[in-house]
Amino acid sequence: MAGAAVGVVVLFLAAASFGVNANTDSNDVNSLNVFYRTMNSPPQLTNWVSQNGDPCGQSWLGVTCSGSRVTAINLSGMRLNGTLGYNMNQLTSLVQLDMSNNNLGGSDIPYNLPPNLQSLNLEGNNFTGTVPYSISQMVALRNLNLGHNQLSNINDMFSQLTNLTTLDLSYNIFSGNIPQSFNSLTSLKTLYLQNNKLSGTIDVLTNLPLNDLNVENNQFTGWVPDKLKGINNLQTSGNSFNNGPAPPPPPSTPTLSPPSPNTPPPSWRPAVPSTAGKGTPAEDGGKHSKLDGGAVAGIVICLLVVGAIVAFLVIKRKSWRLSQGQDPEQNEPLSPLASGLKQMKSIKSIKIISTIGKEELQKTVSMSLKPPTKIDLRKSFDENDTTNKSISRKVSLSSITIPAYTVADLQVATGSFSPDSLIGEGSLGRVYKAKFGDQKVMAIKKINFSAFPSHPSDLFVELVANISRLNHPNLAELAGYCSEHGQCLLAYEFYRNGSLHDFLHLKDERSKPLSWNNRVKIALGSARALEYLHETCSPSVVHKNFKSSNILLDGELNPHLSDSGFAGLLSNQFQESDENSGYRAPEVTLSGRYSLKSDVYSFGVVMLELLTGRKPFDRSRPRPEQSLGRWATPQLHDIDALDQMVDPALQGLYPSKSLSRFADAIALCVQPEPEFRPPMSEVVQSLVLLVQRANMTRMHESQSRRHGESGGDYEF
Repeated sequence: MAGAAVGVVVLFLAAASFGVNANTDSNDVNSLNVFYRTMNSPPQLTNWVSQNGDPCGQSWLGVTCSGSRVTAINLSGMRLNGTLGYNMNQLTSLVQLDMSNNNLGGSDIPYNLPPNLQSLNLEGNNFTGTVPYSISQMVALRNLNLGHNQLSNINDMFSQLTNLTTLDLSYNIFSGNIPQSFNSLTSLKTLYLQNNKLSGTIDVLTNLPLNDLNVENNQFTGWVPDKLKGINNLQTSGNSFNNGPAPPPPPSTPTLSPPSPNTPPPSWRPAVPSTAGKGTPAEDGGKHSKLDGGAVAGIVICLLVVGAIVAFLVIKRKSWRLSQGQDPEQNEPLSPLASGLKQMKSIKSIKIISTIGKEELQKTVSMSLKPPTKIDLRKSFDENDTTNKSISRKVSLSSITIPAYTVADLQVATGSFSPDSLIGEGSLGRVYKAKFGDQKVMAIKKINFSAFPSHPSDLFVELVANISRLNHPNLAELAGYCSEHGQCLLAYEFYRNGSLHDFLHLKDERSKPLSWNNRVKIALGSARALEYLHETCSPSVVHKNFKSSNILLDGELNPHLSDSGFAGLLSNQFQESDENSGYRAPEVTLSGRYSLKSDVYSFGVVMLELLTGRKPFDRSRPRPEQSLGRWATPQLHDIDALDQMVDPALQGLYPSKSLSRFADAIALCVQPEPEFRPPMSEVVQSLVLLVQRANMTRMHESQSRRHGESGGDYEF
């Protein structure tokens, strides 16, 4: 009995001792457990375990804590493989993550990174693909090192990283121009871009406070700006920079800058008399005028300014009265009809300022102040703003960096828009395949504005400006535009595998069915595109026309969402069809109101297409099966029914657990009540988790084959 009592006491003390030390936050523990498993449980990480444990109390190798929270992880040069954990966003107190010089990767950097990092170092690994957009939200980030990987896509995602002081993207395979949002990196001291395939100019870096800049061995052209030549450590070799002096900026109309608060107006400045050929005032006997020419000019300027201000206030007051339904001449309320007629008669001009290089062009576009009855492009980007505002405003073309084509250019490239070049027709017009002299191929969307009011080209300018601001690897890339001779055309990158709709539903003897992995890949890329529109863009962008025919596939079957930014037009030009009705959320059918959640529903229907191979609406099927959403939704949690629903073209080649998780994500998206549908970031996370588990499966199977084992049941 005494021995038993001693044993109980020892166990109690051990438990008490563990309880004192086991104080690590449960979310941190869970995240590190998953991280350990995704790195294939490396034995060199002493004290790490794949389940439970106490990272802070048991001093896990490379882990630093403050209280119960993990604040730093440093595992540089530990010969680690696998990848980062899929739920590292739970490490909300982590400020430093250094996984440099390992063998991690072989796939994209996971999306769910710790959100409050100040330092992220993934240098010297094997990561591929795109820099995740979650980094764009890390406003506390000071040091970012992604050098010496195989990353290929760099997005315009740096506008919020104003605290970043060091950025290393060297020795990757990035291409294209430096993102315009680099000009927001107002604290950046060190920038390494060497040994990539970047092109264009480096003008966007001109005003950054850089001390170290390395852009060697890229494909940059133009001139090195003079401001950058003063950098202490500047390395530019291995490019095609012009060595001659940069051309001077063209002459432009000087602008009047406001006077300094400490500088008196011109009429109050004391005149400085000239002494050349004249005596002093005493010598002149005070005979010259007290008001010389400069003072007179100052008084005149003052009077002009005061007059302009008074005129502006009078006009502003009249405009306000008119907007309130009052006639400014009679000071009486106007009827709504009379007020509308007054506004229709009022024509004003807006200035469109286009910056091309260093040259500023100004042109005046006449635009009616009549409120649009069919088009509201603003609502494409802010659907909840229902105020009735005038559409007369300054539209800056300086943000449009894509080239402008002439109608003649596009006629030559499309054979005068011949039927042989026609590759599609949608709600807004026809799409043509264009072949240019340099062998570049594009898709030209010819916008049909015939159903709209007058002055469609004015609205087209704003449309181009809005679309050109959208930048994500899973969006169809707008490569140019044409607004000439009443024509409104958009030039997009051409994606040679066509649309997902055609790939799934227009099969012939030459077409190959999409594999399960490719279907998941397309779903994940499309989800990321919607997530960008909904949660990265500010204000959020509602797509309103998400469907498989708007998901274009490139040579590697990566998805690219088209028709983004057209929401204000589509709500009016949307063609009623069986296809469109199949994607429409129940609340849209009832009220006609679109929202972020109606996009989520449409995404769920596209996932159903990927799972079943069926069209969203098919009149050739029995009536209960015609609507894909209504037919499939009740069966998504029935395992036996789910197996019967799968696209026969897959021939059973899919993991049953992966299928089940895919169906779970669909079920959340297509719920009838919009408030219960998840945000797209949660959908992305669930699909990323599905892919991560699939990668772990393949990795375990590969290891088992190397060791001559059966492979076990790792099916997902």
